[in-house]
Amino acid sequence: MVLKELQNIFHIELDAIYGQHEVDSLFYLCTEYYLNIARIQLTLEPELAITKPETETFFKALEHLKQQQPIQYLLGETEFYGLPFKVNENVLIPRPETEELVDLIIKGHSQQNKVSKLKILDIGTGSGCIAISLVKNLPNAKVYALDISKEALKVAKQNAKLNNVEITFIEANIIEVAENSSLWEDVASREKGFLFDVIVSNPPYVRNLEKQEIKPNVLDNEPHLALFVDDDNPLVFYKAITDFAINNLKPKGHLYFEINQYLGEDTKQLLVDAKFKDVELLKDLNGNDRMLKGEKI
Repeated sequence: MVLKELQNIFHIELDAIYGQHEVDSLFYLCTEYYLNIARIQLTLEPELAITKPETETFFKALEHLKQQQPIQYLLGETEFYGLPFKVNENVLIPRPETEELVDLIIKGHSQQNKVSKLKILDIGTGSGCIAISLVKNLPNAKVYALDISKEALKVAKQNAKLNNVEITFIEANIIEVAENSSLWEDVASREKGFLFDVIVSNPPYVRNLEKQEIKPNVLDNEPHLALFVDDDNPLVFYKAITDFAINNLKPKGHLYFEINQYLGEDTKQLLVDAKFKDVELLKDLNGNDRMLKGEKI
């Protein structure tokens, strides 16, 4: 079958769901993944044809896309901050907004990283995208990554190996750890001087009342454990992590969050009440309150 004809079928079946531009992107991702054929090659060779088994693979992918399964789960991989990552239904698909958070940390600590070995903790690591991107770009840093999900940690460990980095992974419930310091002491006892220069987290922050804003491809596929919080206590993870940071950041250490855009001021107040200084609420490229940072006194 000629690939251009197959591309037209993708548009006929998917344009109403995704829009023409997005369907082109999905198709080119498939050609690169399944055939190792770049977009430019299709432009230069409009009559390029593929075999029947290859065509069947595309039609299977098309059926999954019609059911709004994320292309990243379908292909089992994605890119984040210029690095490759494996993903599956046990981890969130990394977002561009989270790249902005990573960039903020790298720019804020590159100079410090040159003169001292930073200790960084990523809480709720999921695929490991934050932790791995940080250690890749702050090569002197010692990075730890914590998650409650054993399955998510399996993916994160695969991604650390894929990107050739060393990270210490910790399976723990941060809410329990924040409430019971002895749980953390069991971990900390294995490390010397176990205080952090940086703690970062992109915890669950979408309230159940906001589910109607979530697209079906996310709502029906990505892990709710990593997405949603109860409406009556939406800052439960931020409170726990802030309490944990008070005891586990070095003096002048920094706490970074990705946040719910509707709860920016409320989340900021948590850090103010906890006596952090230079607390800043920052917007993402779309103009939404998305990042929060503060310094421990």
